[in-house]
Amino acid sequence: MSKFQRDRFQEDREQYYRRNEYYRENPRASSAHRRDQTREDEVTPPVPEKTTSSSLMTMSVDFKTYVDQACKAAEEFINIYYETMDKRRRALIRLYLNEATLVWNGNVVTGLDALNKFFEMLPSSEFQINMLDCQPVHEQATQSQATVLVVTSGIVKFDGNKQHYFNQNFLLTAQATPNSTVWKIASDCFRFQDWANS
Repeated sequence: MSKFQRDRFQEDREQYYRRNEYYRENPRASSAHRRDQTREDEVTPPVPEKTTSSSLMTMSVDFKTYVDQACKAAEEFINIYYETMDKRRRALIRLYLNEATLVWNGNVVTGLDALNKFFEMLPSSEFQINMLDCQPVHEQATQSQATVLVVTSGIVKFDGNKQHYFNQNFLLTAQATPNSTVWKIASDCFRFQDWANS
């Protein structure tokens, strides 16, 4: 990732934090609040007895730490993923869960054996990442499993083919190993963006 891309990534992350802080401080400004006003009688969460500014600050710092950790993990993972894809493709399936799903330009591939066959038939590649974005997925949506959504886009050239713009989305999930915790791909969606060439 170039210095420009890192700076842009940092600027995007800081803007995300500022926006979250604004909506946290001004909850009535969010579109979710306006949408939920009509359903207020149906679902009303219990109001906490007392909220101190220090507890809000702690929540904000904890969330910021969580986002920072997710972004760091995503950046490291993406560097490993695309280097492996370009130079050591046989090892690529180690980055996927056993029951992982890949959707490649609308074609579904599920399971490690099918993924291995699919990656072997692809021509050699050269990926260039132009954009990386990530965010942690709320634990209620993933049954308390640490999960990160990662979005990349860039340019890829497969041997014997023209250069393509692409977009790729990953759902990474944390997996405990005897020595550490590693991120594995649960879901991967790759799509050429050929309309950008027109």
